[in-house]
Amino acid sequence: MAKVTYDQATRVYPGTVRPAVDALDLDITDGEFLVLVGPSGCGKSTSLRMLAGLERVDGGRISIGERDVTHLAPRDRDIAMVFQNYALYPHMSVADNMGFALRVIKAPKEERDRRVREAARLLDLEEFLDRKPKELSGGQRQRVAMGRAIVREPKVFLMDEPLSNLDAKLRVQTRTQVAALQRRLGTTTVYVTHDQVEAMTMGDRVAVLKDGLLQQVNTPLQLYQHPENVFVAGFIGSPAMNLAEYRVDGEHAVLGDMRILLPRETLQALKHEGSDRVILGFRPEGVDVVGEGDTSESTFPVVVTVVEELGSDAFLYGQYVDTDDPALRDQTVIARVDPNAPPAKGERVRLRIRPGKERLFSAVTGQRLPAGDHDT
Repeated sequence: MAKVTYDQATRVYPGTVRPAVDALDLDITDGEFLVLVGPSGCGKSTSLRMLAGLERVDGGRISIGERDVTHLAPRDRDIAMVFQNYALYPHMSVADNMGFALRVIKAPKEERDRRVREAARLLDLEEFLDRKPKELSGGQRQRVAMGRAIVREPKVFLMDEPLSNLDAKLRVQTRTQVAALQRRLGTTTVYVTHDQVEAMTMGDRVAVLKDGLLQQVNTPLQLYQHPENVFVAGFIGSPAMNLAEYRVDGEHAVLGDMRILLPRETLQALKHEGSDRVILGFRPEGVDVVGEGDTSESTFPVVVTVVEELGSDAFLYGQYVDTDDPALRDQTVIARVDPNAPPAKGERVRLRIRPGKERLFSAVTGQRLPAGDHDT
């Protein structure tokens, strides 16, 4: 096992101007499960491939443990990679596939067989060791691919969207198994996915990338509760955070008829940057449905357009009403509601943001604004 360090690591593909990965600074501790997540083209797979030695590092450095591996060949880095496609040899048995890398390095047969049996036991593959890949399900094949990585006993596991070829139900089951297995082995793991739910449920920490730049790295809970900027706020969370730009009037953020009192620290930051606009966000669970008689400044009416009933949860999707503000007409509001008595499609309801549940961002930079005791 070993820690991994990206130190200003940069990759610029030939013929392009903007780096695919731009001065990435990231420390991954010994035994940690770190997930790289972001939209397509954000640089997450490139970052992983730079660590694996499959992409050149054009600037900065990468180290595994105390060793600089920036310019080492992949075979000299003591890593094992699990890809999106299983890359199994169809003519070989499961046991031979899992032990192939050990055969290449001429490990003794007894040692090879021992490691394969141990990995098979960890992955519940013992009964399949004599079968060919075509006789296995997709989930079983992916476990064989993981077993092939495990038997090498590397310092670092690298996983590039390994579950993306599985169906939705099997993905949920397998991601739980992968996370539990990693904790059992204690091997430093860097895992790439575009699925933020997968990232949040698997990683000790999650690193969010956009356009080759690291936006934020923290625990899943901290990312969810304290996003550093508008991108992270909108990307992390399912359903997404509600975000809209508000006008600042005195001490309040104003959107249509709704007025939200802003913390003193936020007002000072807005004054410093000379802005009279603020981006305010709130999670779907950060609002309450209130009675139509409650017309206080912090409430707003919506008409329900869709209701998602998920059994233990329900979410309404609605549109603002009773407003002439063009910015609101196409704005969708998402709110978690009582799953036992959800509103009906077409129904008019009134919502209120719970005090302290709003998140405030600069309309100029997109970065989170100080909010004092409100930001909890």
